[in-house]
Amino acid sequence: MAAGGRSSGRPAKKKGPSKGAGGQRRRGLEGKGATPPAEMRHWYKDKARTERIAREEHGGQRRPAASRQRRSDDAPEYIGGRNPVLEALQAGVPANALYVAQRIDNDDRVRDSIKIATERGIALLEATRDKLDRLTEQSVHQGVALQIPPYDYAHPAELVEIARDAAEVPLIVALDGVTDPRNLGAIARSATAFGAHGLMIPSRRSAGVTGGAWKTSAGTLATLRVARSANLTAALREYRDAGLFVIGLDGEGRTDIGDVGLLSEPLVIVVGSEGKGLSRLVREHCDVVARIPMSSAAESLNAGVAAGVALYEVARHRRR
Repeated sequence: MAAGGRSSGRPAKKKGPSKGAGGQRRRGLEGKGATPPAEMRHWYKDKARTERIAREEHGGQRRPAASRQRRSDDAPEYIGGRNPVLEALQAGVPANALYVAQRIDNDDRVRDSIKIATERGIALLEATRDKLDRLTEQSVHQGVALQIPPYDYAHPAELVEIARDAAEVPLIVALDGVTDPRNLGAIARSATAFGAHGLMIPSRRSAGVTGGAWKTSAGTLATLRVARSANLTAALREYRDAGLFVIGLDGEGRTDIGDVGLLSEPLVIVVGSEGKGLSRLVREHCDVVARIPMSSAAESLNAGVAAGVALYEVARHRRR
């Protein structure tokens, strides 16, 4: 035989699988389980912190939280950011505490904020950046946040009394459907600049005096009173009964704001939302619905810009 050796004459047996091998193979084919989400991996916290610091250094905006709980009316508000916090402290905005991040890179704004807070007896508290993220609802805080107490709203009639105590012709700005606190802050800034005696907002479906409003107002909300009414149309009716005229701003108005003959009279200027304008009930309670003439290339103006233009026209007529 070519292969050598002796043959038994019986066919050779095929080698089969060893005992228990099938189970081992099945276990080897099983997966390791679902891939863990990013927040459960060891590198996630360091990566997230690095990205957050990079956004703050470059002034980037954060993505808003997917779901945010509504603040109660008696909950404190927070202003974040080095410039806004310093401006609020310089303007005398009421505050309870100044939060400063641990190991913060100090600059003149931080040092001035700490100095003013110390002089005013405002508590200085050290906080982690994660806590500042939560307090400011994920806004860019740059390592500092100012806690302000809940706003003490006035009664609508108080705004008329402020004008009469100053021996001036009343000028009040009412907001109808303005839900962005930044618009409220911008309107407060224009109202202060052009001599208005206060803002009036409805209790529901409206922006309130929040941290965002304080931030945009550049401190003017510290001197301008804001009143709140459960029913906007009822408050407008009471203003009319008190001798004030109501002018609504709306792109569908038939009269240009500069041509309204009532601008030197006691006034309430009603500013509607940018998208919907004035509501039907509010429009029915206006003595005049006026528009701001502008190029057809722009469909509408931001509520804060519209209020500024209208208030400038009122101030211009009253200086004559």
